[in-house]
Amino acid sequence: MASGVKVTDDVIAVFNDMKVRKAQANEEEKKKRKKAILFCLSKDLKNIVLDEGNEILQGDLGTTVHDPYQHFVNMLPPQDCRYALYDATYETKETKKEDLVFIFWAPDNAPLKSKMIYASSKDAIKRKFEGIKHEWQVNGLEELKDRHTLAEKLGAGSVVSLEGCPL
Repeated sequence: MASGVKVTDDVIAVFNDMKVRKAQANEEEKKKRKKAILFCLSKDLKNIVLDEGNEILQGDLGTTVHDPYQHFVNMLPPQDCRYALYDATYETKETKKEDLVFIFWAPDNAPLKSKMIYASSKDAIKRKFEGIKHEWQVNGLEELKDRHTLAEKLGAGSVVSLEGCPL
């Protein structure tokens, strides 16, 4: 079911920046890259916009953010829905990888109206996020608390570490 909600250009620009890893980026550019970001509906419920202040930059890692996954989990509002992009860094038995994960956060205790609007608007944002390999709908913190759940989404049984933490 389509809701008629539009995705703003800022959201699309952030996605494109996260999707393209510039090999020749200098250190300053790398620090400004987003590790994770949340998106929400605008106050008038007509647009999907950046959830201001709810992001993790690569430059935050090791300084203000020591466990990016846990920091990301703590950014999610316990009483409302969000969309998120998380740039997961993980290792399999064979290689190191980075993949973007699209997350639809719809906690059980969010208002019903919010859950309905976010659910019906999800396709609008997913259509703009071409090339996403991993999608995850999460309905409560218990699904997120354990990083093993995300590891399973990334590579059922083959992931040996996530964000530098062994599983």
